[in-house]
Amino acid sequence: MKPKTHSNKSIYSALLANLAIAITKFIAGGLSSSAAMISEGIHSLVDTVNQLLLLFGLRQSRKPADAIRPFGYGKELYFWSFIVSILIFGLGGGLSIYQGIVHILHPDELRDPTWNYIVLLLSLIFEGSSLFIAYKEFNLTRDGDSFWSAIVNSKNPANFLVLFEDGGAVLGLLIVGLCLFIGHRFNLPFLDGLASLLVGLLLVVISMILARESRSLLMGEGIAPETQEKIIRLAERDEAVIKARHILSTYQSPDEVVLMLIIAFKDDLDTEEINTSIIRIRRAIKKAFPLVSFIIIQPEAIKI
Repeated sequence: MKPKTHSNKSIYSALLANLAIAITKFIAGGLSSSAAMISEGIHSLVDTVNQLLLLFGLRQSRKPADAIRPFGYGKELYFWSFIVSILIFGLGGGLSIYQGIVHILHPDELRDPTWNYIVLLLSLIFEGSSLFIAYKEFNLTRDGDSFWSAIVNSKNPANFLVLFEDGGAVLGLLIVGLCLFIGHRFNLPFLDGLASLLVGLLLVVISMILARESRSLLMGEGIAPETQEKIIRLAERDEAVIKARHILSTYQSPDEVVLMLIIAFKDDLDTEEINTSIIRIRRAIKKAFPLVSFIIIQPEAIKI
């Protein structure tokens, strides 16, 4: 539980890649009348908007605390991450599914797919590069955890949001490329719509995973049980403490934790001695766990 240096390199690389790819996909989709390519363009456009929202959320989350928000604005990042997952579901998944169903029921006449292949190849190169950068950035935060455990335990949604988006983009491109090839090879125009439908379903699944994780952070995740035990033992080492009875915590941001301890002090202590002990405990906790930026200690005197 140590502060981590967060880099926005993966977000900026994804932003630039998605913006360029979205433009080329829409042009290619319009020239070839491909629903799958247009859906991929929508996908990249939504991803571009998502990167902007993530950057905005990161900027807002770094605003200093004030009278209105005494614990700071850290949860702005969690809010905007949840909005991103909704956009992936609605704009990305919903529109792609709609496009797919329409073109399955009313398939367009197949046209020369050359431009589509060129765009798909370029998109794979750019999206693959962005995915590689996102994966490297995510790996720096894993601390030996498995891939899924690192996602569940992560308190910074920007780390895994970009990874999921880029991973979904690469998988979507492979789906579109495969359906495009089979459709033209065997003259099956409905496969263009099927590719769009599959891409939409893929985005819906990704959005549900991201929404689940973002919602959990927004609702207020606490520190890990093993960290709680360490803090309790640390507090109970103080000579004035009998027992640390309860511990409550929540992440305000990836780098800020609010902690509340209810501690039973010896009943023969006066107010000054209890206050001195509280100061010692706060210093010890902050030294051992730098992420704990706010510590509230509620004394509870009992007889021994």
